[in-house]
Amino acid sequence: NLGFRLYRRALIAENKWRAARYGISGKLIDFGKNEEVEFKLLAGELLDFIDDVVDELGSREEINYIYKMLEMGTGADRQLAVWEQSHDTKNVVDYIIEETHYGLDLK
Repeated sequence: NLGFRLYRRALIAENKWRAARYGISGKLIDFGKNEEVEFKLLAGELLDFIDDVVDELGSREEINYIYKMLEMGTGADRQLAVWEQSHDTKNVVDYIIEETHYGLDLK
């Protein structure tokens, strides 16, 4: 299903919009199947497709980070979770600041 074809810009734009709107928990249009498919499934297919060259390119750490995001969510997912718990934008901002400072030596 990973054939390389040319697709109309409007279709690509639709998937781009869906990715921005729904993040990794959403669905994209799989043009090969002509149906909506979970983003995580499509990402997994692509990661499997490139896996045989990842080590040669020295990109294993980056690919593993993508797998971690697919499993545990993104920063946006965590920010939304803080919002859902508190419904307070100050708590979301505090969380972002805390995450930004994590691992930094700010002495």
